[in-house]
Amino acid sequence: MKLYVHPISGHAHRARLFLSLIGAEVDIVAVDLAAGEHKSPEYLAKNRFGQVPILEDGGAIIADSNAIMVYAAKKFSRTDWLPEDPAGAAAVQRWLSVAAGQIAFGPAAARLVTIFKAGFNPEEVVARAHAVLALIEAELEGRDWIAADRATIADIALYSYIARAPEGNVDLSAYTNVKHWLARIESLPGFVEFGRTPVGLEA
Repeated sequence: MKLYVHPISGHAHRARLFLSLIGAEVDIVAVDLAAGEHKSPEYLAKNRFGQVPILEDGGAIIADSNAIMVYAAKKFSRTDWLPEDPAGAAAVQRWLSVAAGQIAFGPAAARLVTIFKAGFNPEEVVARAHAVLALIEAELEGRDWIAADRATIADIALYSYIARAPEGNVDLSAYTNVKHWLARIESLPGFVEFGRTPVGLEA
């Protein structure tokens, strides 16, 4: 298997992290976004959206970080990470939707402002980040993991952009449950760190 990534993409990191946590053998292929490699005909033939990450597994090409985690969990029969019972699967899916929604338009967008000068309203995206973090803080009260009694792909989907939220000027100091949850993920065997960028509160 090959995983196409960019080192400062949180989407790429979540896919890489999950594959590492389950011990999947994968070759990491760096995509040069600055050089426009993701817009080349060869890359667009793999993913018309021109985005990272992509997982290439033989003849199968899986785009989208959440889809890659689902694919890998199914391929390797990791029902510990992706439950198959209706309630368990639904609980995970709920948080995959949050990762693709409120996280993408909150802490991820705030980080895009400081790293790439993206044209979002900084106050608006930081406010969105704090809104979703407050919900996650409450959800984690009295529990270790977001969707089950163990880590699932739901936790991994949320992790990367929350861990690096300070790079987007989103202060995590008030979120005790969230910080403990981040530490639990970081202590999992096979954990791969998401590289830090010296911007925002990390400057």
